[in-house]
Amino acid sequence: MPAFDLPPGELEAHRPLPEEPPGFDAFWRDTLKEAAQTDPLVSVRPVETGLRLTESWDVTFRGFAGDPVRAWFTRPAGVREPLPAVVEYAGYGRGRGLPHERLTWVNAGYAHLLMDNRGQGDQYGNGGATPDPHATAPGGPGPAVRGLLDPRDHHYRRLITDAVRAVAAVRALPGVDATRTAAVGNSQGGGLALAVAGLVPDLAAALVTAPLLCGIRRALDLTDAGPYGEITAYLSVHRGSEQAAYRTLSYLEGISFARRAHAPAHFGVGLRDTVCPPSGAYAAFNRYADLTGTDPRKEIHAYPFNGHEGGDAVHVRRQLLWLREVLEVTSLSA
Repeated sequence: MPAFDLPPGELEAHRPLPEEPPGFDAFWRDTLKEAAQTDPLVSVRPVETGLRLTESWDVTFRGFAGDPVRAWFTRPAGVREPLPAVVEYAGYGRGRGLPHERLTWVNAGYAHLLMDNRGQGDQYGNGGATPDPHATAPGGPGPAVRGLLDPRDHHYRRLITDAVRAVAAVRALPGVDATRTAAVGNSQGGGLALAVAGLVPDLAAALVTAPLLCGIRRALDLTDAGPYGEITAYLSVHRGSEQAAYRTLSYLEGISFARRAHAPAHFGVGLRDTVCPPSGAYAAFNRYADLTGTDPRKEIHAYPFNGHEGGDAVHVRRQLLWLREVLEVTSLSA
């Protein structure tokens, strides 16, 4: 796929202001306040994986509306001192899978929590274990359009709340240094990590790759691929619903979350990405922390000849080296 978005020089200067609804902050403050009424953890059960160098637990925590959300928690075997934690969010349509699938972060010496995606997990991978009991509002079959006509009903209101609660859950687990917690994700997971950065003021770091939900209105004009294509398909049938949909999506806009972030941030983007157009990632990066009065460390890595896969393992290596350095600085200043 050839490059189709803005040329590199324009991407680097791309700083659009999102069309924020006037009640954006109150909407999320009230949503998260309701979710925080109970302790996050429900259960923590050890799991036998056949791996000798890691230990794993099946964690259930309370997410949106107190709903049980599943996660895998993994630590290096035999290490008892408190470790910095990485909370990872999975991509669109993927569930948490199996506990031995994602070992990069635990092998780097972190405590690792992989959150399940409620109501997802059936498109690829090895499935999920978290239903979405609220997925009854009007909308299409895909998560991106569930509850599209009202922000209170939308799937991503629930999933973003779960993502914030996952941070509270990992901080409540034994052997975790709560002051050094990072949010990590690609695609949908990148959009969730960015939302968490905007909603959790004491997050230690955010690693955001090919983020979904950034520059949503522009993305709907640029691509019919992936989740954005589900939205356009829905609107092609439900003619006249555009304004209600745009209003809902404005409460989920990643650029708005980015503007409210404080944590150091590491971004990655493929310039030929037709699933999550690169202009969205650049807009979030360029607007990052511009409402907080802070100047956190941030960097973005672009891969000119790559699509949604971005820098793949090359980018992960950059993430590992960057996060180690950032969290060591956090530890020294704590």
